[in-house]
Amino acid sequence: MWAPARRRVAVEWEASSGRRGTRRLARRDDLWVGVVPEAGAGTRYAYRLDDDGPFPDPYSRALPEGVHGRSEVVDPAAFRWTDEGWPGLSADGLVVYELHVGTFTPEGTFDAVVPQLDELRALGVTAIELMPVASFPGRWNWGYDGVAPFAPADVYGGPDGLRRLVDAAHARGLGVLIDAVYNHLGPSGNYLRAFSPHYFTDRYSTPWGDALNYDGPQSRRVRDWAIDSATHWLVEYHADGLRLDATAEIHDNSPVHLLRELAARCRAAVDRPVVLIAEDERNDVRLVRPPARGGHGLDAVWADDFHHAVRTLLTDERAGYFADYSGRPGDVLAAVKHGFVYRGQPTRRDGRPRGRPTGGTPARAFVFCTENHDQVGNRAGGERLAHLVSPAAYRAASALLLFAPETPLLFMGQEFAASAPFQYFTDHDPELGRLVTEGRRREFASFPAFAEHPELVPDPQDPATFQRSKLDMAERKRHAEVYRLYHELLRLRREDPVLRRQDRRRVRTSVLGRRALAFSIGDRLVAANFGTRPLSRAFPAAGRLLLSTDEPRFGGLGRAVSLAHGRLTLPPETAALFALD
Repeated sequence: MWAPARRRVAVEWEASSGRRGTRRLARRDDLWVGVVPEAGAGTRYAYRLDDDGPFPDPYSRALPEGVHGRSEVVDPAAFRWTDEGWPGLSADGLVVYELHVGTFTPEGTFDAVVPQLDELRALGVTAIELMPVASFPGRWNWGYDGVAPFAPADVYGGPDGLRRLVDAAHARGLGVLIDAVYNHLGPSGNYLRAFSPHYFTDRYSTPWGDALNYDGPQSRRVRDWAIDSATHWLVEYHADGLRLDATAEIHDNSPVHLLRELAARCRAAVDRPVVLIAEDERNDVRLVRPPARGGHGLDAVWADDFHHAVRTLLTDERAGYFADYSGRPGDVLAAVKHGFVYRGQPTRRDGRPRGRPTGGTPARAFVFCTENHDQVGNRAGGERLAHLVSPAAYRAASALLLFAPETPLLFMGQEFAASAPFQYFTDHDPELGRLVTEGRRREFASFPAFAEHPELVPDPQDPATFQRSKLDMAERKRHAEVYRLYHELLRLRREDPVLRRQDRRRVRTSVLGRRALAFSIGDRLVAANFGTRPLSRAFPAAGRLLLSTDEPRFGGLGRAVSLAHGRLTLPPETAALFALD
């Protein structure tokens, strides 16, 4: 145990047999060490630091009593895996499906996800990405308030529940990515400062307070704590990679950045491919460059420019970061061609340069979406894209996402235009919960719809907010047309010899009108008309129609779509894929 400033450290334990005791630890350099021979799997324990505590272990593998209770000893070798033949996950051809365990099914557990895996595999995704599963306070939470980055949440099914889910996913040919948070800890149940004040530093600030100390005095143990967590998801749970939350808030001026060291140690920890994806708003391709070229060596980065460009093209939204986007087709096409819209240009809001040139960075390194947990859940009402635009426009935007060469991410339920919102929910103690509710309503006080009626912003602490966010899988049948469209889009992406190559270098773009655009990848052309009137214009190509989002089988009207005799014809709010002659 690392508790360098403490004078006495003891572990209080209780075996599953009921036998209990206390063992004093001995100081060895900057660590406290000792052996409890009586302890085995199932033993509950906690640390007494001088006269303080008891506190759960910062390396807790399980917290069955919750984040304020005792840790539990877990034997990671006891689970019988059946995935010996699993080859691992590749970043090439990756299709990510982001889900929140607690709202994906009525039961809200790891085991309840398993019966859905066959459907996800048939849909055409290649990996599920679990929103953070590390233990958090209360019964439900998005997971970004986690405080125990080694302990799968007991409310989801704990360590063996996660192992069963990963094992079942591999049996069906699906990879599993874990959303991991190493930029902060939640406000309730975070006991790291009791063990050492050096876990945090006031030299950097983050939206959540002091930053984790990755480059200051005594930072080596803090770096190891984070990296050990990252590798343990891969080793002990057979996960195929990580989505690293808000990496711009991981502050580190060391010669070797934490992300670079983390990536190298993750790849060395297992003998199969590992996929590492950053969430980062800086549009900095150095995250995905190899270390030999001055990068951190990650595989991909969330590229939200595509989402913002599509959203402003389809809607009138211009608040916040949407103000940086023109609402015109050129922004969408820039994202498709370059991965980012902003590649060093000054932004519209503050005039400061943002991003770096993307050069030859492969398309797979940019993760595109039209929905994710942030873009849905951080709206006041948690509305999805399908709640904001017409069904036809939604179908066309879906085609644009899945025909672009970049890596697509689907947010749970978007494949059948789920009616359930995804709202911000918590289950904190009453005092902290009151502050969270007040803060959420202040956040939206500048919006006219909520300024006079803040009660219209869903209360994160109200259990109904959590329940409203649960998916209704019966909508796969009730919304069969759009569900069929997603199957077909993903089939074409997977089987078409041009689309599956994800060749961004061959992308050519054309603005066809105020709300119409086209891009080609070799001899495939994607054209989209988001306007409310038919599009008919001269176009220097001819081609065979492979798919139209206006087909009746997808819920459309079956109107004429053609690329012939030097003219492109598209109905309103329609996207189409052509094989060029």
